[in-house]
Order: sequence, then C-alpha cells, then structure tokens
Amino acid sequence: MLAGDQQAHIAHVRKLFCLNKDRVRMEFTHVKGTKKKGEVILYALSTCGWCAKTKELLTGLGIDFSYAYVDLLPRPEMEKAFEEVKRYNPACSFPTVVIDGKRTIVGFREEQLREAFA
Repeated sequence: MLAGDQQAHIAHVRKLFCLNKDRVRMEFTHVKGTKKKGEVILYALSTCGWCAKTKELLTGLGIDFSYAYVDLLPRPEMEKAFEEVKRYNPACSFPTVVIDGKRTIVGFREEQLREAFA
C-alpha cells in the first residue's frame, strides 16, 4: 500500500478503451482528477521527459484526463494513434494534449496548459 501523499500524487488509474472508426482499439489510461474540464487526452511517449512533465502537471492541477504511451501500443494501435496525433498536430511531435477535440497544445507548454484549465 502506498503512503497517502504517494497515493494522491499517482491518482486512481483505470483502463479505458476507445473504439475508433476502423475498429482498432486504442488503449488509454485514465487519471481521475478533481477537475473535469471536458475530454482531455495526452498522447505521449514513454521515454519522453517533456511528456512526463506534462502528465505530472495535469495530475498536479487535478485535471481528469486520459493518456496513451504511443510507443508502447501494439503495432495496429500505434499506427492509429499516430494518425490521430497527426490530425491535431501535423508534425506528430510529443507530447500532444487534445482538449475536447478542438484545442491542441503541443510540447510542454506550462503556461498554456495552466490557462486552458484555469
């Protein structure tokens, strides 16, 4: 069992599945936050320091969000995830945060993220 501070920092995590139009299931991990600010999705790489900082910031702000480590997905899901990221971020760089499918924040942009969730 984790200590109280660690438990609060890590957040309660549950698995979500997103069924996309080509019936390829893309697996996301959901971080339950105290602030529901619409659908927030973080596309990240497991080896990316800026992705880790973005995830840490969203968690610290108490934002309810889902994320996927694109590089750890099985091949068909990974290809689908790259297509999704390119829809919002043609450079296909990471991290990419998508808010309600309308707003995209690319890279670790602390000020923009804080403003988006103020």
